[in-house]
Amino acid sequence: MSMKSARILLSVLVALSAAGSCRAQGLRIERIDPPHWWVGMKDDRLQLMVHGPGVADATANLVYPGVRIDNTTRTSNPNYLFINLEIAPGTAPGPLDLTLRLGNQSQLVHYELRGRERGSAERNGYTSADVVLNLMPDRFANGNPANDNVPGYTEQADRSRVGGRHGGDIQGIIDHLDHIAAMGYTVIWPTPLTESNQPSFSYHGYATTDMYRIDPRFGSLDDYRNMVILARGKGLCVIQDVVPNHIGSGHWWMKDLPAPDWLGFDNHFVPTNHAHTTASDPYVATADRERFTSGWFDANMPDMNQRNPLVATYEIQNAIWWVEEVGLCGLRVDTYGYSASAFIGEWTRRILQEYPLLNIVGEEWSDNPVVQAYWLRGRINADGYVPQLPSVMDFVLHGALRKALTEPDTQNTGLARLYESLVNDQLYPDAGNLMLFEGNHDTPRLASIFDDDPALVRMALVYVLTMKRVPQLYYGTEVLMTGSKKINSFDAFRSDFPGGWAGDTVNAFSGAGLTSAQAAAQSWLRRLLNWRKTQPVIHHGALKHFRPEDGTYVYFRYDAKDTAKGMVMVVLNKASEERVLSAERFREFLAPDAAGTDILTGARLALGKSIAVPARSSLVVQLDSRPE
Repeated sequence: MSMKSARILLSVLVALSAAGSCRAQGLRIERIDPPHWWVGMKDDRLQLMVHGPGVADATANLVYPGVRIDNTTRTSNPNYLFINLEIAPGTAPGPLDLTLRLGNQSQLVHYELRGRERGSAERNGYTSADVVLNLMPDRFANGNPANDNVPGYTEQADRSRVGGRHGGDIQGIIDHLDHIAAMGYTVIWPTPLTESNQPSFSYHGYATTDMYRIDPRFGSLDDYRNMVILARGKGLCVIQDVVPNHIGSGHWWMKDLPAPDWLGFDNHFVPTNHAHTTASDPYVATADRERFTSGWFDANMPDMNQRNPLVATYEIQNAIWWVEEVGLCGLRVDTYGYSASAFIGEWTRRILQEYPLLNIVGEEWSDNPVVQAYWLRGRINADGYVPQLPSVMDFVLHGALRKALTEPDTQNTGLARLYESLVNDQLYPDAGNLMLFEGNHDTPRLASIFDDDPALVRMALVYVLTMKRVPQLYYGTEVLMTGSKKINSFDAFRSDFPGGWAGDTVNAFSGAGLTSAQAAAQSWLRRLLNWRKTQPVIHHGALKHFRPEDGTYVYFRYDAKDTAKGMVMVVLNKASEERVLSAERFREFLAPDAAGTDILTGARLALGKSIAVPARSSLVVQLDSRPE
């Protein structure tokens, strides 16, 4: 062979080698979502999103008893292949070998089908017997300073920055599970723990950049599983905060979007109009409704186009994956009403199909009870929409409570707002399952709203914890934490819990450095919470209330079918003077010899003739008996 011929042959071999390398590169699988799945699900379908260079041109094959490939779906992006599997009932768990072929190249992918935990489908969700603690992991406690900064994650921890990451993490929650349980909480709702690799304001977690990954600055998936298991051992369960409506602009999809219509408005930023009524308004213009549901929540929070069935399936499977993977007792759904109504109904239905007793609460931030009720399971809507959601966060009653305790008492203001707001309960199929909150990560802190008045804070907490609802409190309320009153000053509502960081001079976990007012507030709330744990009549009992008079509001919680199960009388006195109430008005519940124990002070009270209520105080009286 001549030198010239050798050079030509070498060039051909190099070219063939390069072509083979390129072809092989087309089979380089970068990820498969969901990363694993389970046998024994009620829905036998599973869609795998396969991502890698040129993978759309590949064919997929598998041999596994009980599993077959129904079909594959492709988009205009050559780097995605969607494989639709059917998993027959009775299929055994095990490693499923999936072969992807492209020309004469192939790649073997080991995919795991796991067995479900015993009783997983029948798991109990949280109920009105529980008290939910909402906390922000980044601001609660730093249990592992070693993960404060992680290579490849743009935002570094800096406690001096109000809107920056402060280093709180999953280990910090684990370290203080005993404190949470001893306070009397029974459910933990952390704000999102999934990866949020955003350049700024990443601490809150509502701009997810990987829906299947725990942010390593919070810890690992194993840490999260361990937290849930340890919490369960202490009588606590965990709600996960999920965000089907939008993702973060740093999401891995944004570098290679799966389809031209993967995001709202064909992947282009158009802001939402935040017009909540458009979802159910009988006179709504189509353009306004579309702007609400398809508009982006923020330029840094792209909206998911859930009308694309591939998007819808991905999000449904993701939520089910988290419930099964870590053992959740519920989901809190951010911006519930912003999603396309058909999608979010099916999303909810599919989750409850797998977990019929799971509780799911949606955020519908509106002061209009009709808007709030529209999404609730069992509600008959005028437009024919059949909702699936068990619960919403009760923004209507939350707003009424804050106004009731900050404005003068008149015929229609002050405490009258609480009385009149409850007429809305007839709109809700199960009012007792709505989540009533004194505050959360998006609202000004209670102590700030009440100008640092502990009496009003106590009154609000008594109401939340004895009303016919699922109560939710916000971390730090127990020690009168404060922040800005301005509704949009979000970072100011999210300061660090004292004692969560080494070197903190005030420690609300141990009590060191608390003021006398803070220590008293924490002790008082601990007593109320732990009493509530033992009170079925508060958890599930009926409600009867009396119209507010002279700055006071009285209501009773009782068992409508069995008077022997106990009864509780609650009195709120917002007036700056003692009020003495005549028992005659309450004869339906108070016999002439009525007596009971004030659970807040332990004092015995004779109630047959009159009820003395100190100025700016609450009574929570466990009655000895009820008139027959």
